[in-house]
Formats: sequence, C-alpha cells, structure tokens
Amino acid sequence: MAVISSGAYIRFAPSDVARWHENPFQAFDWNSSSEWGQVIAQSNGAVLRLPEQAGLLARLDAVAMADPYTTRFAGGVDQGRITWVTRSALWGFPDYTTAQIEAGGLYIHARLRFGKSDFGVNSARLNDWLAKL
Repeated sequence: MAVISSGAYIRFAPSDVARWHENPFQAFDWNSSSEWGQVIAQSNGAVLRLPEQAGLLARLDAVAMADPYTTRFAGGVDQGRITWVTRSALWGFPDYTTAQIEAGGLYIHARLRFGKSDFGVNSARLNDWLAKL
C-alpha cells in the first residue's frame, strides 16, 4: 500500500509555477565555465547554454514537445522563457527543464523534483534535445 501511495503522490503532486519556472541563468555560475554548447552535469540535473540564434527557443520547444513524456508546464516562446515537465515512464517522476533567452544566449536548466541524484537522466535528455536541434 505504501508503494502505491508513494507512486500516486509522485505522479499527482501539484507543482508550484513560482518554484519551477525560474530563471535558468541563475542556476549555475556561468563565469566559472566558458563552455558553450556543452551539457554540464550536476548532481540533481544539468545545465546548458547555447549562443543566441533567431528562433532557437521555438526550435527547442518543438523538440521538447515531440518527446512523448514531456509537456509544457509554464511560459512560452513569446515570453522568452519556457518550462517543461518530463515524466519517467514507470513511476512518473517529474523533471523540470527551463530555457530562457538571456545575456546573448539560450540558458537551459534541467533538474529533478524528488530525490538527490538524477542518475544522469537530465544530462542525457539535454544531449538528446541538443542533437535534435
């Protein structure tokens, strides 16, 4: 019964837009890394920045929305920031990915909601989306 209850909570817990639709530019000390176009893994997710190009956020949105486990959570291309939620197939664990145009680039922050380690899932997703851009 506890497993079913936990699974239901993970899948149906409400999400706070103010908490998850945050500026990805602030998720990492970008001055500590000169990497552009390379996914940087973190223990609870990953970050990526891409040089700004016309239509890049719209193209990323199309790639994200083509993922069968991903839905748009908040924002939009017209707002310059989008957050998507991607759920794992079995339990529906949510991971949040936010992308925003800022400081001459597109900054992306993918992170887990539950637990302490994402086991590289968010890095893998960002690499997959990057390859599809």
